[in-house]
Amino acid sequence: MNYNNYITLSLNTHLFFDRIMKEHAFFLDISLSDKYNDLKKILKQFQDAFDKILIKAINLSKNNYTKNYLNMDSIITNNTLKIEELTNKLLGTNINTNITLEEEHMMTSNFEVNNQIVNDINNLNQETLPVIGNFINLKNDILNKVLTCKIYTNNYPLLIKHLIEEAKIYYDILFRINQRQFEINSYNSQLFWNNIMKEHAEFIRGLLDPSEKQLILTADKFAEEYQIINRMKNSNLANLTSASLKETTNFKDFKTKCEEAILNCQLKSIIVPLLSDHILREANYYLNLLNNIAPMKL
Repeated sequence: MNYNNYITLSLNTHLFFDRIMKEHAFFLDISLSDKYNDLKKILKQFQDAFDKILIKAINLSKNNYTKNYLNMDSIITNNTLKIEELTNKLLGTNINTNITLEEEHMMTSNFEVNNQIVNDINNLNQETLPVIGNFINLKNDILNKVLTCKIYTNNYPLLIKHLIEEAKIYYDILFRINQRQFEINSYNSQLFWNNIMKEHAEFIRGLLDPSEKQLILTADKFAEEYQIINRMKNSNLANLTSASLKETTNFKDFKTKCEEAILNCQLKSIIVPLLSDHILREANYYLNLLNNIAPMKL
């Protein structure tokens, strides 16, 4: 892996996943009652930790990156700031919207490779890996306690498992990047993200008000179609990619409409506003992968 690829992959990975991880901690936190204050404090510490890591990644990107290399729609959407503000208003939380403002106004310089930036990114990667590992352990502990009736949360157990799997893929990607051995397995990557998209559809269906019958049917249909696509495992890569790209483009449009409806108070659901933007960014991230799906060895 050359230095250019190392810088690009590292920063894109941080800018996407660090925000995802801090939001995971947020979703777990707000799902717990005050009875679990000690656990909620730990989750807030993880939110703060990923905030700090994300700020470092943003600062490194400002000084050593050209905007053409950034997958901006998977970092923030046009509605991220408004969704964060709405979530803070409705839940009385204090999501750090200044980070989003920084990203909205991210000014980048000419791409510059030098020993300093490589060392800074290597240090950031090394700093982040144990944080992700500890977060995975905490999520596993929460899931085990939920399944053994030691903790009550209003999150589905499958959603907690879903958060664990995303943290694991982040750890794996970042570890391999830092070992300079990163290689995208297009086939396995699509199977993983298709399953993530399927579960998004299932979560949307389960969080919609029962009166939203047409949206429930639409979400069910997306879940079924992703299952069908992942049964194409004996198909060739081109067929799998074509089907995944078409389905995810349509699902992204559906998620966008749901987010807009939430912002305009036109959707009856118990969906936390921030969750709508969270899953939209993940669809954008997956579409970026699909649009560059040719096997890549760096």
